[in-house]
Amino acid sequence: MLRNYLKIALRNLLKHKSFSFINIAGVAIGLACFLLLSLYVKDELSYDRHHANADRIYRLARTFLSKDGTESLRLGHAAPPFGPLVKQDFPEVEQVVRLLEVDALVKHGEKIFNEENMFAAEANVFKVFTFDVTQGNPDKALENPFSIMFSRPMAEKYFGKESPIGKTVRLDNQFDYTITGVFEPLPAQSHFHPNFLVSFSTLNDNRVYGAEGLRTNWGNNSFSTFLLLPKNYDVQKLVKAFPAFQNRHIDPKASTYSVLNLMKLTDIHLHSHLDSEIEANGDIQYVYLFSAIAIFILIIACINYMNLATARSATRAKEVGMRKVIGAVRHQLIRQFLSESILLVSVSLLFAIVLVIVCLPFMNDFTQKQLSFQSLMDPVFLSIVVGITLFTGLIAGSYPAFFMTSFQPLSVFKGKIASALKNGNLRQVLVVTQFAIAVALIISTAVVYNQMRYIKNYKLGYSKDQVVLLSAGNDSTINYESIKQQLKANSNIIEVGRSSRIPSGRLLDSWDAYVMKGDSMAPTDITIKSLSVDEDFIPAYEIEMAAGRNFSRAFSTDKTGGFVLNETAVKLLGWKNPAYAVGNRFGYGDIRGQIIGVTKDYHFESLHQKVAPIAMFAQPGRMGWMSIHISGGNIKEALAHIESVWQNHFPDRPFAYEFLDQKFGQLYAREQTQQLLFGIFAGIAIFISCLGLLGLSMFMAEIRTKEIGVRKVLGASVASLVILLSNDFLKLVLVAIVIASPIAWYAMNSWLQDFAYHTEIKWWVFASAALISIVIALFTISFQSIKAALMNPVKSLKSE
Repeated sequence: MLRNYLKIALRNLLKHKSFSFINIAGVAIGLACFLLLSLYVKDELSYDRHHANADRIYRLARTFLSKDGTESLRLGHAAPPFGPLVKQDFPEVEQVVRLLEVDALVKHGEKIFNEENMFAAEANVFKVFTFDVTQGNPDKALENPFSIMFSRPMAEKYFGKESPIGKTVRLDNQFDYTITGVFEPLPAQSHFHPNFLVSFSTLNDNRVYGAEGLRTNWGNNSFSTFLLLPKNYDVQKLVKAFPAFQNRHIDPKASTYSVLNLMKLTDIHLHSHLDSEIEANGDIQYVYLFSAIAIFILIIACINYMNLATARSATRAKEVGMRKVIGAVRHQLIRQFLSESILLVSVSLLFAIVLVIVCLPFMNDFTQKQLSFQSLMDPVFLSIVVGITLFTGLIAGSYPAFFMTSFQPLSVFKGKIASALKNGNLRQVLVVTQFAIAVALIISTAVVYNQMRYIKNYKLGYSKDQVVLLSAGNDSTINYESIKQQLKANSNIIEVGRSSRIPSGRLLDSWDAYVMKGDSMAPTDITIKSLSVDEDFIPAYEIEMAAGRNFSRAFSTDKTGGFVLNETAVKLLGWKNPAYAVGNRFGYGDIRGQIIGVTKDYHFESLHQKVAPIAMFAQPGRMGWMSIHISGGNIKEALAHIESVWQNHFPDRPFAYEFLDQKFGQLYAREQTQQLLFGIFAGIAIFISCLGLLGLSMFMAEIRTKEIGVRKVLGASVASLVILLSNDFLKLVLVAIVIASPIAWYAMNSWLQDFAYHTEIKWWVFASAALISIVIALFTISFQSIKAALMNPVKSLKSE
């Protein structure tokens, strides 16, 4: 019987080639989109799950509170003393491991590179995280100071096929490290990717950290701290004990300004959006978004099939009636219809898989991932795909199967059922649904595009174009004044400034601020961000002064007690006019001096954050960045000159630079991806919807052939016939626009709230989306309508 069902189903597909093609194309594209997006979602949900103890590993995070109780800084890192003290005070914690990112210059023989993703790691790191150590003993590899482990790609980079074990490399042209192990790189689905692991005990002799600093420095929150907890341990029990823990070890009031929390390792990638992270994380909202779009695209494809299937059912009503008369029972007819639907979806799945293989490289470029077709072969995922295929086939074929088989043969032969099917109320609802989804995606695309254009054209308060960034280091022996003079000797170099941080980064440092109250300096409740700069930083970025002056070499006191604040800081401190702040005494941390100037506000961080209050002052030991503003006339010559000066002063350090505008663009890479995502899938949704409209218009023209012939004989024009055939569909598109617009407005208005500075959703966005939808729908419908209207009325009246 099943063989007979499939044979009849295949005959029906071949008999109606146009409708079969439209159905297969629509479902294939829908399934392909679903599979591609499912691969992305599967990848995002698998982060950090490769570790054997992934469900028991938690990261210690630290949040700082302002005096009014609001969060001023949220860090995914913590101070170094926390690790050993947590292990000491909470013996139930099985392991505590600390990591510190210590990027360095690595030299072996003639090979020398600036290396990133280097971490100082405690010796027990392999008891917490699962690494595949291919050479060396993981239990002892990081025990001794000045030990280093290489990832396999790094070992091959420096030593080729030779074993690196026991060999030495020099870091930062200062110390020799012995290679004690090689490990395989962590998977792409990891929230951090070390290329090198350095023994943590080496830090005891480090001039910045040192043994004493590791025990007592509560202000240097640069350490990633992970806890391995027992199975089924109540994490909140530990979190509730943290306030007393801090008060006991830091000071009695520590819990009023410092909050410790724990986040599960497997939640970090999608749920952690703190001010400091090891790497940029994903976002659970993206997973929801991709999942929703995948489902919507599949729904649109199913709607197409259901529309055309129910429409074609009108022509098969007599077939069903005859089958019932000669003895067919209902469940047999249901199986017949469902087998046709499942066969069509199965054929569509084969085409969908081909589309996935073709599109996967583009998907990887788009998402910056390493998705592979092999993921589809995963037994669990494969069973899900098969289940989705069967489910799609059953859902798409359910209405014609169950509705068509429910009526009596007598009703069929009287024409009542065919008439009811032609009215197509359900089809109207389905067309409205799929076009509402498509219109919502078009509106979303337009809103994201407008916001990205707004960001691109937004005045940041400083010049970000033609600014070259160099990480120069904090070595006090370097004569930066000499380097500056040599750089500025070239006419293409406009200015060279130094700073502790650079625009587009986060302002993570802050100290207590003090202002005069009466005859003494009194602390304020304001959290002001710290930025160390030299005399040329403000001119290099062309930041405008609101009052007072910039730092000057003519005043020696500027380097010891001069402060330049921005307008936001001045307002928060109580001065209504920037000019009123100039000349006033001001304290910041341990430094006491006076405010010499106030800059206009500038957006140091991204537009996701509001302008932060900033205190700029001189701290030569912290200014590791050089910002070189060059003219746009001859960029190549300017870069060549910068490189020659660099190599003259740093012969053992590779020349590496970035442009500020590129870093600025990276701040909004996620939004750019979102814009492209909406655009692509809005186009796909419209395309699939139009395939359905084309099929329906073909069907309606077919069943109204005689009506069209009669109207032409009675004098109807081609234009009037086109309007007649198109009018019903255009009404449905208009209804879809009315439904989609408020839903899209609500969703995108919520999305815009993620930006501290954003555009407004204009009325023309909805008008444009409506116009685009109507034009595309009209073009699709009119193609078939014109064809039907031009048909010879003699042939129309002879048709059956």
